[in-house]
Amino acid sequence: MNNSISKNHQMPSEVTSLIQGYEVVIGFETHAQLLTKSKIFSRASTQFGAQPNTQACAVDLALPGALPVMNIKAVECAIRLGLALGSHISSKSIFARKNYFYPDLPKGYQISQFEIPVVQGGEVQFFLGEQPKSVRLVRAHLEEDAGKSLHEDFVGLSGIDLNRAGTPLLEIVTEPDMRSSQEAVAYAKELHKIVTWIQVCDGNMQEGSFRCDANVSVRKPGQPLGTRREIKNLNSFKFMQQAIDYEVLWQIEQIEEGKKIQQATVLFDPETGETRSMRTKEDAADYRYFPDPDLPPLEISAEWIDQVRASMPELPRSMAERFIKEYALPIYDASTLTQSPQMAAFFEETVRHCGQPKLASNWVMGELSRKLNEESVHIQACPVSALQLGAIVSRVARADISNSSAKTLLDSLWSDPSADIDALIQSKGLKQVNDIGALEKLIDTIISGNPDNVTQYKAGKEKAFNALIGQAMKASKGQANPQQLTELLKKRLQ
Repeated sequence: MNNSISKNHQMPSEVTSLIQGYEVVIGFETHAQLLTKSKIFSRASTQFGAQPNTQACAVDLALPGALPVMNIKAVECAIRLGLALGSHISSKSIFARKNYFYPDLPKGYQISQFEIPVVQGGEVQFFLGEQPKSVRLVRAHLEEDAGKSLHEDFVGLSGIDLNRAGTPLLEIVTEPDMRSSQEAVAYAKELHKIVTWIQVCDGNMQEGSFRCDANVSVRKPGQPLGTRREIKNLNSFKFMQQAIDYEVLWQIEQIEEGKKIQQATVLFDPETGETRSMRTKEDAADYRYFPDPDLPPLEISAEWIDQVRASMPELPRSMAERFIKEYALPIYDASTLTQSPQMAAFFEETVRHCGQPKLASNWVMGELSRKLNEESVHIQACPVSALQLGAIVSRVARADISNSSAKTLLDSLWSDPSADIDALIQSKGLKQVNDIGALEKLIDTIISGNPDNVTQYKAGKEKAFNALIGQAMKASKGQANPQQLTELLKKRLQ
């Protein structure tokens, strides 16, 4: 690997498909581990974190005479994904043997799908900022995972853990439709949201449940596709963008120096911020696919598809479109609030209690999310209920309390969720002063006590007016209605 590219070399901040005159072309292969209790062809457990080699049975170990049996739950997961992505679900699909020889692959081949996968076509739609994007899918096929080679705990040796062997996966393959690292990350985040939303994958990237491989190439506009290099096992969105950005710049530099890009599999090193070649990249012919003689064709009836369709939840994109239409929310709000079913449900429950969709959106995305992030709490475990947040939002909308007082109220309820909201407002002196007579008396006091600021404002200095407002808010201990205060003070100073 050429080390002349600094790991601190930053890609252009704007979303662009042209870098130094080259077009970036990116396709993805994502392995989503399916939410099944047992493996795809055996009854062995898929639970994460067990002692090595304690969850591998005769089928997983490829002992002579052990035959695979299809896990019906894994097939249902594939159907759910196909429905969510608008794909064609094949009524008959074939399992094949993908032949390669790794120490952690006990059979010497992987059971996968090749010519006729269960899920064909479809697309993932998402927003990049407020710009709609779509990435076409080639396929999503069922397959088994391999085991895991362990190197860190041994000196001069490698260990093999076959607990993962046979774990059910859906490999989701895209067309090379993405043109920037930002777009690639946005796609991966949307796919992650979908598979967790429809409950086919837990999406845990640290545990390897959602693993992304990025195929990256560059070309001059109008030229044929360049030679791709596959960045394997990207397990965070941050590293994903860093790895793609580095790889793009590296490939451009190689081409500019007159060198050819060799098709290869590479790994990203977060410590150096660089990709490094692992091995030359195989093509399909190298795997010598052929139909698995131990597994009959997988047949999926129209009735089965209809049953799964009836159990599907409202999908995030459809829900976001509904939020825009029903609640008059901006695209950004609707997209953010539908990041998870739990957040969407919390928002809608809050709106039911306050009748203020945009204000509720601001509070769920703003102060509530800030508190959740600070405390590392999921919204499902939020100590402040949607009913309570709705009550806070209602009081802000009625100008009973200011935004500042509402934040104080939220903090108090976070510490003591059983507290009475009105009692807190009373005891903490949070009620906003809306009485015009009281505000006019306050203004008279501020004007008489700050003659210099009054003179400066009348001379055209706007900062002097802000200083007067600040003095008034301080004198009222933050309880004066700022909007009314501003209007009355401007009228008084005319």
